[in-house]
Amino acid sequence: MSDVASLLERARAAGVRIATAESCTGGMVAAALTDIAGSSDVVERGFVTYSNTAKREMLGVGADTLDRFGAVSEQVAREMAEGALARAPVQLAVSITGIAGPGGSEHKPEGRVCFGVARTGQVTRSETVEFGALGRKAVRAASRDHALTLLAQALEQAS
Repeated sequence: MSDVASLLERARAAGVRIATAESCTGGMVAAALTDIAGSSDVVERGFVTYSNTAKREMLGVGADTLDRFGAVSEQVAREMAEGALARAPVQLAVSITGIAGPGGSEHKPEGRVCFGVARTGQVTRSETVEFGALGRKAVRAASRDHALTLLAQALEQAS
């Protein structure tokens, strides 16, 4: 896992505030960030948008995007991250949407997680990671850790 205290220090030094937009992790990234005392000057808010309705209402994810690509897609992850960036006074947002399990399907297997990273003035990035059928708890933890790494990378790229 990324060194969360170091991530927060880099954000603080750069004057960057962070928002999270989480589905399958249910707020685990925001919790990891706010576990560090003094994080309130960096962490603005976390959106837990578990349902498609929440993704639409809280983050502005398009109903057409959800219908066309499904909630577990890079397109939705991108719109989630951009929605968090637009709806909070922040410069950096990370999003997560995936299939933590158990279950999944042939087209969207357990362990598939899509991430988005949006930063003011930069092109939003998205990616899919296939963690595999590790079990719900392990997929969620791996997703949290990967999102923290993406935040750290976004801060490094801008410095």
